[in-house]
Amino acid sequence: QVQLVESGGGLVQAGGSLRLSCAASGRTFSSYAVGWFRQAPGKDREFVAAISRSGVSTYYADLAKGRFTISRDNAKNTVYLQMNSLKPDDTAVYYCAADQYSSSRATYPHEYNYWGQGTQVTVSS
Repeated sequence: QVQLVESGGGLVQAGGSLRLSCAASGRTFSSYAVGWFRQAPGKDREFVAAISRSGVSTYYADLAKGRFTISRDNAKNTVYLQMNSLKPDDTAVYYCAADQYSSSRATYPHEYNYWGQGTQVTVSS
């Protein structure tokens, strides 16, 4: 079992950057694929990016390609989401999720068993 805690959210102007972190408990974090999702008010939770257990493979939603980068440091039990060129439409609660059996192309929430509490990202115009 793994527990996830997101951090790094906040208020930023359009065009700015934020780096989100997802810190995990447990000694077997390297056994989990990790994904980032986001949910804006009144909208469904949507996939942003995912990374394989080793960090070699990554996968991005179209909304993230060219602007966001997912990475991980298994020695620190942490996954990161670097977000650049932020837009007001990126405003949402961002969640990280993990699962031992999913691949780096797991894009649906039901493919992940463990979730963090979320961190708010607000992009002003």
